[in-house]
Amino acid sequence: MNLELIRKYNVPGPRYTSYPTVPYWDKFPTVDEWKAEVKECFDETNATDGISIYIHLPYCESLCTYCGCNTRITVNHAVEETYIKTLLKEWESYLEVFGDKPKVKEIHLGGGTPTFFSPENLKKLIDGILSKSIVPKDAEFSFEAHPNSTSDSHLKTLYDIGFRRLSLGIQDFDPKVQDIVNRVQTYETVEKVVVKAREIGYTSINFDLIYGLPFQKKASVMDTINKVRILNPDRIAFYSYAHVPWVKPGQRKFTEADLPADEVKRELYETGRTMLEEAGYKEVGMDHFALITDTLFKAAKNGTLHRNFMGYTHSYTKLMIGLGVSSISDSWYAYAQNVKTVEEYHKLVNADTLPIFRGHILNEEDLILRRHILNIICKFSTSWQNEAEQCEAIPESIERLKEMEKDGLVITKPFQLQVTEKGKPFIRNICMAFDARLWKNIPKTQIFSQVI
Repeated sequence: MNLELIRKYNVPGPRYTSYPTVPYWDKFPTVDEWKAEVKECFDETNATDGISIYIHLPYCESLCTYCGCNTRITVNHAVEETYIKTLLKEWESYLEVFGDKPKVKEIHLGGGTPTFFSPENLKKLIDGILSKSIVPKDAEFSFEAHPNSTSDSHLKTLYDIGFRRLSLGIQDFDPKVQDIVNRVQTYETVEKVVVKAREIGYTSINFDLIYGLPFQKKASVMDTINKVRILNPDRIAFYSYAHVPWVKPGQRKFTEADLPADEVKRELYETGRTMLEEAGYKEVGMDHFALITDTLFKAAKNGTLHRNFMGYTHSYTKLMIGLGVSSISDSWYAYAQNVKTVEEYHKLVNADTLPIFRGHILNEEDLILRRHILNIICKFSTSWQNEAEQCEAIPESIERLKEMEKDGLVITKPFQLQVTEKGKPFIRNICMAFDARLWKNIPKTQIFSQVI
């Protein structure tokens, strides 16, 4: 890795789970406008593509200090039933908007810690979602889990109602790193969950790993990857720690001095990537790896890889409904985010209104640039030969890429762009060149994490 390029391009930048990115949403839909957007997309695509559902379960028994998610820390499990009741009431509101049975192509339980909830309550939730839905044969249900709180009963109950993919938050196996980020779990605990999941019949297991954590060294990354290779998960998210203490005060438990310097941080990634590739994992998109037998790799190979607020997925739907506190929904033509506090979420849903508080209706330029950014981050290339793929922002984007082309990160030809192998580690920088809203209003303070 060229240290000069790292220093040059290590700037704050979005992760591009959406375009426009959340700080640049400026055309907020009203509740009625949002319902109309959802209805239009549902009518256009439900019969063919179906819909995706993301359900945010925010509760955790303890705070992992690296975490940037919306969480509520409690050991009071009495909150489970009330929260699930509200989730199902919110779902009923969407069913009224649809006016017909949704074809549920994908469900993902995120958090927080979904396995904070009892198996019985999770079953009640999913049964309630599916009781008035159609489930196609190729539907994919997945959930995130904390190894310490994932019981055999969790695995069996969720499998029996259709879940086949499990994502475990590992981060790092080094005890010193685990202690500083308050995420202590043993290799033996993780192994037990993996072995049981496979015994039950789960077909895809994902590990989340993070590089750039406080006190993390090359030796700890190597030890972690060696342990991961023994367990042989089907896919791995190996992503950069996002240090945003101005957003997440829990990250103030440590300081920038405890974090690996830029060059060291990138070396941690390169070390991990090399070891994963040697173990048979293929790089997919940005910061993701998969075995050739996994659907994520197959989607990348055949050009159908997609990215949304849940990250990379092989299953593409235009309509994604986010349920629960802080969840974000996507109708392709508009975004809407739910309120961020549990109390306000309960209040609005129980007042029979969708609990959105902000969002964005995309204009024509937004839609064009969104397609190009998705192409770049999923396929490492894009083109604008047709008039429908062009807008005034494209020539400005190409101008911004000239320096990257000199550095060998991209190749530009008439009406097309190709990211080089050298350029893949800088994919967020390349996407930023197409981010017209970012360049029109460059932030005066840091609102994104560093790209490297």
